[in-house]
Amino acid sequence: MSRLLSAERFSDAVRAKYIGPDELEEKVKELKGQGKTIVTLNGSFDLMHAGHLEMIYQASLQGDVLIVGLNTDRSIQAYKSPLRPIIPLEYRLQMMAALEMVDFVTWFDETDPREMLKKVQPHVHVNGAEYGANCIEAETVRSFGGRIHIVELVPGLSTSQVIKKIQSLCG
Repeated sequence: MSRLLSAERFSDAVRAKYIGPDELEEKVKELKGQGKTIVTLNGSFDLMHAGHLEMIYQASLQGDVLIVGLNTDRSIQAYKSPLRPIIPLEYRLQMMAALEMVDFVTWFDETDPREMLKKVQPHVHVNGAEYGANCIEAETVRSFGGRIHIVELVPGLSTSQVIKKIQSLCG
């Protein structure tokens, strides 16, 4: 029986994929010691949609272990809007951890992931085309020999577009 089906509650089943920010360096050291290629992806992943899933899937193809870093609620409020996120961190962590293609999920309270990336020092960091190869993370990732992998966006799919559509329906 799979781990997801053996737990009594969904929230307990996915918790095994959580890595707290204070445990991140130790866990990554263990994985790298096993010869694993570490891939990171970060974002708010608020109102998960098919565009997010494509990005996560493409990231999972870049190495052995995919670690997804989620912005905390406070972080999202600081860089997006005091009205966001729509889905609190607790539930965004659960949804992300439930995905088979995600190996681990962590979170960070800063408005950008550079401090998290310094802890992980991934072999590959994945970002969307809207940020480009010279994204804010690039210098940090390249400073320890990692590379940036860019994923093209799925046209017409973004959380902002989903929110606008919902607002138009409530008109």
